[in-house]
Amino acid sequence: MRRLFIAGNWKLNKNINEAERFASELKSALIDINTVDIAVAPTVLALPTVCKKLQHTNIEVSAQNIHSHASGAFTGEIAAEMIRAAGATYTIIGHSERRAIFGEKDEFINQKVHAAFRSGLLPILCVGETLEQREAGHASSIVITQLKKGLNGLSPDQLSCVTIAYEPVWAIGTGKTASPEQAQDMHAQIRSWLYASFPAFVGDQLRIQYGGSVKPHNAHALLSKPDIDGALIGGASLKVEAFVSIIETAASL
Repeated sequence: MRRLFIAGNWKLNKNINEAERFASELKSALIDINTVDIAVAPTVLALPTVCKKLQHTNIEVSAQNIHSHASGAFTGEIAAEMIRAAGATYTIIGHSERRAIFGEKDEFINQKVHAAFRSGLLPILCVGETLEQREAGHASSIVITQLKKGLNGLSPDQLSCVTIAYEPVWAIGTGKTASPEQAQDMHAQIRSWLYASFPAFVGDQLRIQYGGSVKPHNAHALLSKPDIDGALIGGASLKVEAFVSIIETAASL
């Protein structure tokens, strides 16, 4: 049985002091939750502080991004090894904002996935289609291509430790959400591709989160679907009450 995994992506929000206060509130609110895996992804500047505040709790910390190199002349970038040394467990890779705004391609994203494993971080690989691609009937092929390229070269054991976050681009920060049926359909297609492409234990163990305007009011309908193994949450993860409500919903399933 795959444990549900709820992760909050804070994006470009919360300074160090705000992040520390928020982490402290989460620590108190979630102290009794032990049946769901939880992570938060603060900014790089706040990450060491949040790691320290959440040490020895049931809440892990994720980076929002890493670079593919461990060191070198890459001004403004952060190496996976640095993130791991700060205390993080996960890193988000290939978020739609990184793809759309910063022009990241599948091959570069794949390099980051390998860099995460080399450093001891667990990757949360984001995939998803635009509204135009969905309306043209290409959603499935776009997502599977992103997966093929993003996961290229990983061993089955590594693959089973990856988290895939399916995030329809048209539902991120827009207030729109894929219906539970639409989300389940894509998650099931991803799971089928995993079973067809790799040893069965990969499809059994790899978790597929849904990302895209997950809120307390729709969390139950999404998380109760058989192939949806959690959520990668943006806006709702910035409010303690909303984030905790979603996690409590996951714990009730």
